[in-house]
Amino acid sequence: MNLLRGLMWGSLGLIAWAHVGYPLAAAAAAQRRRYAPRRDESFLPEVALIIAAHDERAVMRERLENALALDYPRERLEIVVALDGSADGTKAIVQDFAGEGVQLLDLPRAGKVAAQNAAVEATTGEVVAFSDANSLWEPDALRLLVRNLADAEIGYVCGRLRLVNGSGEDNQEGLYWEFELWLRELESACGSVTAGNGAIYAVRRSAFLHLAPEYGHDIGLPFRLRRRGLRSVYEPAAVARERALGTTQAEWRRKVRMLSRAWWEVLRGGMLDPRGQPPGFFAALLSHRLVRYSTGALHLVLLASSAALAPRDRSARALLALQLGFLGLAFAEWHRPGRIPLAGAAWYYTVVSAASMAGLARAVARGPYVIWRPAGREP
Repeated sequence: MNLLRGLMWGSLGLIAWAHVGYPLAAAAAAQRRRYAPRRDESFLPEVALIIAAHDERAVMRERLENALALDYPRERLEIVVALDGSADGTKAIVQDFAGEGVQLLDLPRAGKVAAQNAAVEATTGEVVAFSDANSLWEPDALRLLVRNLADAEIGYVCGRLRLVNGSGEDNQEGLYWEFELWLRELESACGSVTAGNGAIYAVRRSAFLHLAPEYGHDIGLPFRLRRRGLRSVYEPAAVARERALGTTQAEWRRKVRMLSRAWWEVLRGGMLDPRGQPPGFFAALLSHRLVRYSTGALHLVLLASSAALAPRDRSARALLALQLGFLGLAFAEWHRPGRIPLAGAAWYYTVVSAASMAGLARAVARGPYVIWRPAGREP
């Protein structure tokens, strides 16, 4: 009985900490700390903009036109497309831009990180910036990113990804993403973010780490660089846009792939090794990464323990009723989308929690996904 109560209240407490307690604690810490890089608007180093792609014929032309329109001195900008075994005609599109200085690396299929590593080796810029093929940057985005790297303490800077709903269908990704960006801004104000995003970021070449293909830059670089005394910050003024997938269901495979790699960082990448990590940053890693990723499993523990205690415990009955009501909302959204207020958020939360468990199962059983496909066409 005591064990079940401990599991029930412990799992509830960790879930509450991940979604309410930690964000509030980060907000309070950010108010006290208010860390900001020593930016320099005149800092214009040579930059290599690297676009890793696989079968991106549908978006590549627009992406390269967008890259060439950046408000950055053209003589100080290399644009490199690293094709990861692409076979759909993307190569021919990139070759059309050779006269404008766009470089092509036609690589065998080995995964996104392997393509990025090869592109960094093939370039010379003091800064390496990275973008997805379906991300369109605002003209000033690169300038706004690299001004942060004028501060020698900064090794990594990520921009703001805005999700554009192009289909008109309801998708709760935008709501979740806005919350995540708010939390990222708080972490940056505390001294360093715990993760970035693949759509828009830049790394000082001297700080760049060649990661193995099963790891990723978004999560892998910030904590590794923090161990080396370098900070990773968020620059919300540097904006990229991507079209959100039309439905939450379409997000499933992408999230499982991403979360399998996130769990690999936890299990094998050394994220949970506190050596070299400032205590506050390590606490943020545990809260925002480990506990957040674990919420799917924690919900199962909460559901099972409250169900077992419900016949003789009033609090357990109340918690069980709340959980069943929440699952009912999620089911209603799955069955009849858009009919019930808040049902979409319940469904999206349920999908993300389940994807985290599926990602963990994949990482444990077979290792993380290394190969990726364009958004909406995951394997």
